[in-house]
Amino acid sequence: MNDTQPADQKPRTDRPHRASARAVEFRALEVTVQDGNFNRAMSMLKRKMANEGIYKELRKRRFYEKPSEEKKRRHREAERRRKKALRIARERGYVR
Repeated sequence: MNDTQPADQKPRTDRPHRASARAVEFRALEVTVQDGNFNRAMSMLKRKMANEGIYKELRKRRFYEKPSEEKKRRHREAERRRKKALRIARERGYVR
């Protein structure tokens, strides 16, 4: 038991241990074929995969990325998000 939990409370098991915090949790994507319409089921599956970010993850993992390159990429992405948020805030009149 650690010091922050009461003695009668069990440790939480619904979240990963710190060592495995970067582990990917896999959830099954499920699509049902209705009325034999396979093409519609495939398009629904592709849409679900896109929304889950599977395509982006596959593209990212296609080649090895050095830790320094990953850090630079994350900084670039964060800067792009900040600029976008600032641009939107200016358009809406929140910031001058």
